[in-house]
Amino acid sequence: MSISITFLGAARSVTGSRYLLEVGASRVLIDCGMYQERALRGRNWEPFVVSPDRVDAILLTHAHLDHCGLVPKLVQAGYAGPIYCTSATGDIARIIMLDAAKIQEEDAEYKTRRHRKQRHKGPRPVEPLYTRADAERAAKLLRDVPYDQPVDVAPGIQAHYHDSGHILGATSIALDVSENGTRRRIVFSGDIGRWDVPILRNPTLLEQGDYVVMESTYGNRKHEDASNINDVIADAINETCERGGNIIIPSFAVERSQELLYRLHELKNEKRIPDMMVFLDSPMAVRVTEVFKRHPDLFDAETMKHLEAGTHPCDFGGLQLTRTAKQSKAINQIRGSVIVIAGSGMCTGGRIKHHLARNIARPESTVLFVGYQAVGTLGREIVDGAEEIRIHGRYLPVKATVRKVGGFSGHADQDELLRWASGFDSAPKKIFITHGEIRAAEALQTLLLEKFGYDATVPEYRERVVLE
Repeated sequence: MSISITFLGAARSVTGSRYLLEVGASRVLIDCGMYQERALRGRNWEPFVVSPDRVDAILLTHAHLDHCGLVPKLVQAGYAGPIYCTSATGDIARIIMLDAAKIQEEDAEYKTRRHRKQRHKGPRPVEPLYTRADAERAAKLLRDVPYDQPVDVAPGIQAHYHDSGHILGATSIALDVSENGTRRRIVFSGDIGRWDVPILRNPTLLEQGDYVVMESTYGNRKHEDASNINDVIADAINETCERGGNIIIPSFAVERSQELLYRLHELKNEKRIPDMMVFLDSPMAVRVTEVFKRHPDLFDAETMKHLEAGTHPCDFGGLQLTRTAKQSKAINQIRGSVIVIAGSGMCTGGRIKHHLARNIARPESTVLFVGYQAVGTLGREIVDGAEEIRIHGRYLPVKATVRKVGGFSGHADQDELLRWASGFDSAPKKIFITHGEIRAAEALQTLLLEKFGYDATVPEYRERVVLE
């Protein structure tokens, strides 16, 4: 049997997940994500290693940008085959791809104007990576697949999609490949989620895999204790309300915003916070929240109890879903304390910057961070204790209270990655560790050998490995 994997992305890096699996004459692409690390973004512009019309199918593990964000570029280059994913992944991928295309077009327009003014030529063509028309064509190729049932995706390749617990609709994909009577199972973990977190079901442990491609985002780290998250949120809200300020929460549109709504719902029901207005001021987060409402079948048992009691975990009294810029601006006219959840999660753009501009200099307000803030972002400046920040060309003093909630993450940490890897009944022939910084990947490689005796390796970018 002729089987090979080419690691086209997320190899010794965190983003850009993309793997080409070749079985005999069949070719399938598992994920087709965008690079987001500043130093690696140029790879998004590189041509594909094979002609897109020679790829039989694309299989998406989930709908984050670094897993589906390059699909429209492949479509632009001529791909017209099916894109297999769960129904929820398809719903979110449509939102993500169209939003990314809009940003690409706007960035190209802005850079064109700036280069004309400065008489400057950049390292790449001043054109969008892909357009909204490309994203719309890509969305039409999405094909829903069921969980835990075999799906024929190409000659000799059958796929099984299993819960990975990362975001709504996220999966690990087990591929049964066969040729001339020989059968092998190749597992792609996708992003592995966490156990016992709100809304989503736990990751599924897979019992068999001859070859495994496994993520390692937190391969060298453990998460902070999440048991007191609600306590920290409640304290921040109550203290701010006593001062008469607003609670401003930068948040990511997919999953993080929905978990926040769930926790605020709990706190309101338990009367641990005042009955106050909560604004979800992010058009993308609003659209993703509507996707959550369409897929209650993916919720865990605890969340199902809310539904059976007639309440939805992402909806409660006082919640306002803000879609238009006019509605967003109207929030500033409200007297009294409100909670505003807005993007982007690292304060790099979007509506959160307007709310920060209104509140960062107010000692009575609080900026509550619920996610990682990367070096070089406005969010990181604030978390690191900057006394003054620049927003929309103005320098503003940081007088608001700044708080950070630990324990929020959609990724399995080191212990949870090992828990997922422990599910195999027998040792895989080889585990390929991807989707992590090199230190995280190598730390996981060492632990897999020490704890389970697994033969693991960390592939290079564009490395092609012949399995059999």
